[in-house]
Amino acid sequence: MATPRLFSRGSWPEAGRIAEILRLETVGGLLLAGAAVIALAWANSPWGNGYQTLREVHAGPLTLAEWAADGLLALFFFVAGLELKREFVAGDLRDPRRAALPVVAAVGGMAVPALIFVLINAGTPNLRGWAIPTATDIAFAVAVLGLISTHLPAAMRTFLLTLAVVDDLLAIAVIAVVYTSDLHLLSLALALLPIALFGLLAQTGRLKVLLLPLALVAWYLMHESGVHATVAGVLLAFTVPVRPGRAEAWEHRLRPLSAGFAVPVFAFFSAGVAVTGGLGAVAAGVAAGLVLGKAIGITGATWLVQRFTRARLAEGMGWWDVLGLGMLGGVGFTVSLLIGELAFGPGSARDDQSKVGVLAGSLVAALLAAVLLRLRNRHYRRIAEEESIDADADGIPDVYQRDEEDVYGREDRA
Repeated sequence: MATPRLFSRGSWPEAGRIAEILRLETVGGLLLAGAAVIALAWANSPWGNGYQTLREVHAGPLTLAEWAADGLLALFFFVAGLELKREFVAGDLRDPRRAALPVVAAVGGMAVPALIFVLINAGTPNLRGWAIPTATDIAFAVAVLGLISTHLPAAMRTFLLTLAVVDDLLAIAVIAVVYTSDLHLLSLALALLPIALFGLLAQTGRLKVLLLPLALVAWYLMHESGVHATVAGVLLAFTVPVRPGRAEAWEHRLRPLSAGFAVPVFAFFSAGVAVTGGLGAVAAGVAAGLVLGKAIGITGATWLVQRFTRARLAEGMGWWDVLGLGMLGGVGFTVSLLIGELAFGPGSARDDQSKVGVLAGSLVAALLAAVLLRLRNRHYRRIAEEESIDADADGIPDVYQRDEEDVYGREDRA
């Protein structure tokens, strides 16, 4: 009988699509990191007051910082929603057995960091920030991979991207449920009308000129309802049909705008915190959650999937590789910063502490992941070379033409 494999390569079309996405995310991650460094340097310079003044400049009803968090991140979550729907409707993850690992790993990678934060902050008023260390920033994580020039196998890249996308969906659910106050049911109900009409027009492909106005109306009503406006981005994305390729086409057009503009601008307006004094319990909880919690949660969840199923790690994969991915999952930035602001209020002392924790934890997690994955790079290079061999010159590497009867990868044959 065949033995299911964890971290199998998947299909060739999916591997190619994932590679293209990650190339864009690498550039976006570098821009994000640059924006964060500029903001951090400015906020801690003698001209730091100018940075705070810029954040508080009003443009219409919101400040520039609020537009970045509520407006630009709606685009980020719209793209994440398109990716998630495409993965589960038409991608390799449409089979529940193949989807189980990244979903379970994402849940583990959120639960353990939250638990660590709660343990460190038990008995304090800080517990509202339990969700801050639960997010993984795919752009930042992929930028780390680009900087260390590792030949990460296709299966590991696919797992990392899927994990981060599922993580984003769970995070937006937490934001909608936990960090919603003063709920206005009428505005929420009204927001569903433009979302439904948006979906109808997206399905039919007619009156495309109305799509943007409908999206803006849905965003405004969601904002007025008390639910964070970024939730509108995910709901709108879920209405876009996957076939005949509409979700993928939209994602292809909007991902550069999201990764190259929306996320770096949000990072610039959110990462600038004046670092003074000690870490504090909030920062310690966030940093420990990202560095320890993510590694333990993702690796532990993967072990549980293997323990309670017949699945085994794919050929060439070891537990050091899983741990490396778990550490890389501790690079939490965009969504972690957003949750910190929602939990404690932008500019508050505890929000500043949470930002220090996010920055410190992400940096340490990135360094540890870089060291471990770099040590395994010779092994990854051999796998990458195998995955590039196309002996019959048909445009599809030979490894992807092997028997794919088992949903987790190649079968072990007796």
